[in-house]
Amino acid sequence: MTEQTLARAHAGDEDAFRGLTDRYRRELQLHIYRIVGSTQDAEDLLQETLLAAWRGLDRFEGRASVRAWLYRIATNRSLDALRASRRRPQEERMTEMPEPTRWSEPVWVEPYPDVLLEGIPDEAPGPEARYETKEAVALAFIVGLQHLPPQQRAVLVLRDVLGYRAGEVAEMLETSEPSVNSLLRRARAAFESRLPATERERAPLPNSKLERDIVGRFAETVEDGDIDAMVALLTEDAWVTMPPLPHAYQGQEAITAFLRGSAARRGAPLRLVATHANGQPAFGCYLSVSEAEVARAYALFVLTLAGDQISAITWFADSSVFPQFGLPRLLR
Repeated sequence: MTEQTLARAHAGDEDAFRGLTDRYRRELQLHIYRIVGSTQDAEDLLQETLLAAWRGLDRFEGRASVRAWLYRIATNRSLDALRASRRRPQEERMTEMPEPTRWSEPVWVEPYPDVLLEGIPDEAPGPEARYETKEAVALAFIVGLQHLPPQQRAVLVLRDVLGYRAGEVAEMLETSEPSVNSLLRRARAAFESRLPATERERAPLPNSKLERDIVGRFAETVEDGDIDAMVALLTEDAWVTMPPLPHAYQGQEAITAFLRGSAARRGAPLRLVATHANGQPAFGCYLSVSEAEVARAYALFVLTLAGDQISAITWFADSSVFPQFGLPRLLR
């Protein structure tokens, strides 16, 4: 940032304002997504953040960096949106599905297209960060955040993901430093118990031969309708979850029963198109339409890998996210 650019922006030069803010758009959108859990809401709230920054530019005096100032606006816009939101997942128990291993607390969360992660600067997080960038975009991480109260969620992201100091976070949230520290202690205690076990084998590198082999075999088993072969790719303690539904199935026996019931209810074969979400392999899933040579958008699967196996399948039944992944509504 130069003094001249800021001065031009203060004078109403929109190009100068974009010069100050455009470099932060992608990372701000990801920050908002971490807090609200919705890809579409993150896009909308990013626009609100930039509009609020433009309208409030005369109050920016340069005491903090432009980046920190934008994060302050984005965080508070996100918290306001959560307070105003009427989206309250209902604990819907579908009788046609087999009894799950457990009933999870329903949460609203959407997958995040990897294309939106492109262009985010690969900068080291601040000195207080506890999580690597890759870990902090993984689906299990995002789901875990959604179980926290909004303010705890924001504090944990600002402190442990972005690495802002307690005093900086207190200023962003207009609260005290002791309050920030108290919120962080409670957030860490609740959040870390929800993360996957650390002793699990690491996932193969993105786009590596091992990853391509695993996801290729998975796609073949799904399109062939070979449930036994599909389940053979899973770890013994694998999970299948379907946010916001509370049904969660663990282990090969429970997952086999669930998959057989799902296949019977569909009554038609599936087709898959590979993509990536939250830094993980994913598939747009299409349901073949009887007596037509097309398949319609049906669901999106996100795979969590451990070594050469699959440790979790997250099943998103809402196909409205397909356009954000560049996926068509119909396959011909």
